[in-house]
Amino acid sequence: MIPMDVGGRVGRLRTVLGAAGCDALLVTSLTNVRWLTGFSGSAGRVVVLPDELVLVTDGRYGDQARLELAGVDGRVAEGRNLAAQLDSLVDLVAGVRRLGLEAEHVSWAAHQGYAGAFGSELVATTGLVEGLRLVKDAGEVARIETAADIASEALAHVLPLLADEPAETEFETIVAAGPNGGFPHHRPDARRIVEGDLLVVDFGALVDGYHSDMTRTVAVGEPSPERAELLALVTEAEALGVAAVRAGIDAKAVDAACRDYIIAAGWGERFTHGTGHGVGLLIHEAPWVNATSTDVLGEGTVVTVEPGVYRGGLGGARVEDTVIVTSDGCRPLTKTPKDLSCLR
Repeated sequence: MIPMDVGGRVGRLRTVLGAAGCDALLVTSLTNVRWLTGFSGSAGRVVVLPDELVLVTDGRYGDQARLELAGVDGRVAEGRNLAAQLDSLVDLVAGVRRLGLEAEHVSWAAHQGYAGAFGSELVATTGLVEGLRLVKDAGEVARIETAADIASEALAHVLPLLADEPAETEFETIVAAGPNGGFPHHRPDARRIVEGDLLVVDFGALVDGYHSDMTRTVAVGEPSPERAELLALVTEAEALGVAAVRAGIDAKAVDAACRDYIIAAGWGERFTHGTGHGVGLLIHEAPWVNATSTDVLGEGTVVTVEPGVYRGGLGGARVEDTVIVTSDGCRPLTKTPKDLSCLR
């Protein structure tokens, strides 16, 4: 698989520290730690200094961390417990005048602890690493696309099983059949999937930490005219949204492409969520594709387009693709057809 440019990321981060008002940054979000270093353990903090990167972790992860940081210009510091790790952090930031903290990932208690331990001025930062994570490199895209392909293959294997009228609970993901489809994030229950249902299936796969995300609404047998109309409406709205995606467009314009079509059909109040979101190391991450978003889609950004319409008693329909934004449009990473049906 195409390698990721993990080694070049810290240099890009250093270029934005000054504008954020800090001389160094303490990275505490494990997702951001992984993106910066490749480290996939459950305990680690990274100090990004002007000329050094240090991952502070515990003894469980020392060897793993050194292996995963092989392509990064940095080193690993181990501490057997939290107190020892804090001592390492104190030593590392000694002399740093302004130390950035990730405001969205540091609790009040942690902030107070850092304030008492560090001699630096603590600076609240927002979205420094997340902003760099928006644009995916070729290796990241390859992993997301591979995850999408795995999900597509899994769905192809599952569809024939619907002929046996399984219960929703036989699937470990969002599976909502018939009236249950009226709840966007329904939790599977004991209801069986039967003739005439619209079956909403929302799921993905994971490759090297990178997610895919896809929703398909499957017609089980012959749906009623109203349900068939609902599915056709959402499918067309999704196609309009995908067609609107391109570099430089406001994310809310993509939402509008889907939402305006659904509103015109009289179902606007039943489209109760945003049209999409970014996908990467998190299944839901920036940019946000909704009516109030201030994000602008950039080339190389990976987003979903997933309009849906839901009505209690009748059910619901949602169609979702993951796409990568290009200069003149987008390229779908989800390849599963949308006209899925399970005939008995």
